[in-house]
Amino acid sequence: MFLNMTIGLGILAIAAQQVWAQNCAPRKAVVERLSETYGETRRGIGIARQGAVMEVYASDRTGSWTITVTLPDGMTCLIASGRSFEVLAETLPPNI
Repeated sequence: MFLNMTIGLGILAIAAQQVWAQNCAPRKAVVERLSETYGETRRGIGIARQGAVMEVYASDRTGSWTITVTLPDGMTCLIASGRSFEVLAETLPPNI
């Protein structure tokens, strides 16, 4: 499930590279805001096309979550956010 979620988030990151969001700022400022305002910490990471980095942040306390994409120039854009984040511990199906 986590692999499927990571693949899906990677697709979102690729799509985000095509659409420039207005919610972009230097990575340090975005990470600080997610931590201080929402109590979110990084839960997952992946590499997208052209050196972009997709990250998932979430809070155990509030259940809020945010997906960001950081471009090679250091700008981080908010791609999606929501609530009811859960960590799943599911067994992956065997490779066939």
